[in-house]
Amino acid sequence: MRDEIQRGLYLDELDEGVRYVHRPGRTLTEADNTLFTAVTMNPQGLHLDAAWASTQPFGRPLVNSMLTLATLVGLSVAHLTRGTIVANLGFADVRFPAPVFPGDTLYGATTVRDRRLSASRPGTGIATLEHVGTNQDDVEVVRAVRTVMMWTRAAHQQAGHQTTPTGDEP
Repeated sequence: MRDEIQRGLYLDELDEGVRYVHRPGRTLTEADNTLFTAVTMNPQGLHLDAAWASTQPFGRPLVNSMLTLATLVGLSVAHLTRGTIVANLGFADVRFPAPVFPGDTLYGATTVRDRRLSASRPGTGIATLEHVGTNQDDVEVVRAVRTVMMWTRAAHQQAGHQTTPTGDEP
């Protein structure tokens, strides 16, 4: 019997223009929102004060947008970068076109915009990923372009690095 350990894809396994759909989604709860907002020291009443938020334009608390973004990226990890990323290099064009409310479910998809080998770090490369999050009604609620440095399969294995936290090789 062969064991197959879940991991992300290597740079050389990513295909430009492919949309990788991440499932299952994640329902964001009031507890998630309160904890994330408190842990990140964000005192914004839109996330913490239901009575005050009810007097604002959306009429109820909003999920912290940074929680929405972090969850969207998190949805992609097992599928694309688990054990194969070197570093997160940055985000661009982050947008929140519609609100997320406690109880909404976030679904994610990632399209590989481009990928190239690194000129300065042999065995690695740069991938540009466009993450899109939609809610349970298929309304786009978040979009972000993320740049990451990733291993190539050969270099990662040649260097003897682990592809999973337990050290198991797929």
